[in-house]
Amino acid sequence: MSWNQKKIDFVGLGFCSNDYISLLPEIPIDHKVQIIEHLIQGGGPAATATVAAARLGVSTAFVGMVGDDDAGNRILSDLEAEKVDTSAMLRRGNSTSPIAYCWIDQPTGKRSIAWTRGSLKELLPSEVDMELIRSAKILHLDGHNTEAAIAAAAEARKAGVLVNLDAGTIRPGIEKIIENTDIFFTSEYFARTWTKEQDLEKALMKLLDAGAKVTGITVGSKGSLAWDGKNGRIIYCPSADVSPIVDTTGAGDTFHSAFGVRYLECGDIYESMRFASAVAGLKCRKLGGRAGLPDRKTVDEFLNSH
Repeated sequence: MSWNQKKIDFVGLGFCSNDYISLLPEIPIDHKVQIIEHLIQGGGPAATATVAAARLGVSTAFVGMVGDDDAGNRILSDLEAEKVDTSAMLRRGNSTSPIAYCWIDQPTGKRSIAWTRGSLKELLPSEVDMELIRSAKILHLDGHNTEAAIAAAAEARKAGVLVNLDAGTIRPGIEKIIENTDIFFTSEYFARTWTKEQDLEKALMKLLDAGAKVTGITVGSKGSLAWDGKNGRIIYCPSADVSPIVDTTGAGDTFHSAFGVRYLECGDIYESMRFASAVAGLKCRKLGGRAGLPDRKTVDEFLNSH
C-alpha cells in the first residue's frame, strides 16, 4: 500500500545509509584490537529518527535516495521491515549508496563514525513529492539534502505541518530551513558555534531569535534544556537513568524524533523532553542506532517506574 492510500503522520527527509558497526574494547589509534561484536544495519539521522517514530506506533514515510547497489537494497529493506513507507524514495542508477563505519568504545558506549554519501547526487526540490509533505502532521529534517529540505520545510509551513529540525551540524543553507522550523533542538556544538556563546543558557536565548515554537539544546548524557515561553524560563530535563550503556549511536536522532511524536500528542515541552530522554536512553541499551529502539509500551512502562 503506497502513502497516498493511507494517512502518513510522520515524514522524514534527509540522510539514509548502511552502517557497519563494531563494538571494540577501545578505539585504536595506530594499533589493532579484536572486534567484540559486529553488525550491519540501516542508519542516517533522519532515517533512524523515522524508524524510531515507527517503533512508537506512528505511521511513517521516508524521503531520500539510494543507489542501485547492495547497500541501497539493504537500506530500503531495513526501512520497509520497520513499516516505514519508502514509495517516495528515489533510486539513482549507476550510483553507490551512502555507508558509514561506526566504532563503539565498550567501556563508555561512546562512538566514532566515518561516513560517505557514496556517489549520489543530492535530492532536488522537484524530486520531492510535496503532496506527501503537505499531508503529514510532522516533517522531520536533519539538514541533509539541503535544497530539497528547504523547499519541503517551506511547503510544510504553508500547509500547517510541524517542521522538526535535528540541528546537529551547520550546513550551507541551513538558515533557510530554520526560517520555517517549529521545533528547533540543536546539539551543543551547533548552539555554541551558531550563536558564538559558550554558555548554553546564553546560547539558548540567542537561538530564540529563530522564532520557532520550541527551542532547545541537547547536552548528551547531561540531558537537555529548552525555553518555556509560557512561564518565561529555561527548563531542564536530565537524561534517562538507563544502564548499562552499550552504544550511544543514534541517541540524538532518537531524542528529536520522540520529542516530535510526543509534542504532537500533548503540546507540553517538558513532558515531551522527558519522553524523548526515555526513548533515547532506552535505545542505548543495545548495539547500533536502531536495534535498541523501544516500542511505546516499553517507554510508558519505563516512565511509570522512573
